[in-house]
Amino acid sequence: MNRPNNSDIIGRIRHLMQSSQLSQAAFARRIGLDPSNVSKYLGERLPINDTLLNRIIVNMGVSPSWLKNGTGLPYEKRLTIQPARSADIQPDADQQSRPQEAIPLYDIDVAAGTKCSQRMFTEENVLGHLYLPELNPNWVAVRAKGDSMQPIINSGAYICLLPINEKDNIIWGDIYVVVTENRRVVKYVRRNPDPSQVTLKSANPDYDPIEIQLDNIIALYPVKAIVNLNICL
Repeated sequence: MNRPNNSDIIGRIRHLMQSSQLSQAAFARRIGLDPSNVSKYLGERLPINDTLLNRIIVNMGVSPSWLKNGTGLPYEKRLTIQPARSADIQPDADQQSRPQEAIPLYDIDVAAGTKCSQRMFTEENVLGHLYLPELNPNWVAVRAKGDSMQPIINSGAYICLLPINEKDNIIWGDIYVVVTENRRVVKYVRRNPDPSQVTLKSANPDYDPIEIQLDNIIALYPVKAIVNLNICL
């Protein structure tokens, strides 16, 4: 049986540390290991083993499939099954009255297709705040439209993003919101044989892959969780 690529797993561990805003020492404490050993794992001086992976899965709550094989989302098992109600989307109010776990919901659509967008993600105003248990307050939420990412992302779903541009630290095979000058789409980002390009892949097999110049991408925002419900404001 082929073992997962250690370098790819290390890349996902580093991604997890960055998205969780944990230093190497803090990450080591979180998973119950000596920081020096974590340094050896990340530097490939110790082989990645099941003991390490299980510690990360249990203590960080990440998906085993994502950590080991890069499939799915880091937190998909924890967040896509959470029930949601219309009350979970809260309009802007006094900041002190909002739950700590509330994340900003932007009045912006992300095409799960190939429709163009005339406005940049970072220029949108906050519509309200989305509250679901265990949402990371460092995330933001936007709405997806279109059927190219079904059944992973339904049209009208809310997707939670880490609002950090990871264009220079791509985790190949993960789902990103891809921003160009005139387009904003949510896709799997795959490695292309031409290093100057990336391949954007849909979950829906009716859609062909899209090849795009890496230099034409303004930003890549990693999708951290999906709420596959249409919620009426």
